[in-house]
Amino acid sequence: MDSAALQKYLLRLFERHDVALDADEDGWLTTDGDFPTVRAQWHEAAAGAPGHLDIDVVLSEERCIEESFAGHGADADGCTAALRAFEQSALHPLLAACWYVTDERKLTIATWEIGVRTWDVFAGPFALHGADITDLEMLEQVPAAIESTLQREALTPELHWLRLVYRKAAEGEARCEVLLDNEPWVAGSDALAALAWPQEGDDYGAHGFVVLDVRDY
Repeated sequence: MDSAALQKYLLRLFERHDVALDADEDGWLTTDGDFPTVRAQWHEAAAGAPGHLDIDVVLSEERCIEESFAGHGADADGCTAALRAFEQSALHPLLAACWYVTDERKLTIATWEIGVRTWDVFAGPFALHGADITDLEMLEQVPAAIESTLQREALTPELHWLRLVYRKAAEGEARCEVLLDNEPWVAGSDALAALAWPQEGDDYGAHGFVVLDVRDY
């Protein structure tokens, strides 16, 4: 799917959630001509790896949320699969934190006390590939593990975001990665890897997205 088609897709997607955005000629969608802005880019599969969809949400001149979703499938099917993963795990936390549109049927909203501040937490459900949700009951343990680990971080009083990815190959090799504000977060990766992920059976992957917004008083 080319950039023009993706721009049109995102424009209609946000419209369905009562967010009116303006399209520019560079593929971006802007909010009343200002931030936040959003753009999607699809990269075709290469060298045996799946294609991937990049979603960028620019919050200001200095800060940009960068998310990426694997597209399992050939050609257009891969892009469609990646868009569905985005809509499942990241769209609604982004809508809540960046555009103040909240659908409690599509995300989990929590309050975390981290340091001396209170944070509103918006978490989408994990997007799963190759596994049925009933096989990953341990996903319920993820929020507490991440919250506990964040207690050791000195978060600045602004928006923060987390990308959580776990992949297990059929032969048993596992890869775990957590990004905090686009950067690798070793403590978070260790906390996620320490959970009781199923090690038997076929390969599978889980992709989660969480946004933390500091609460004003």
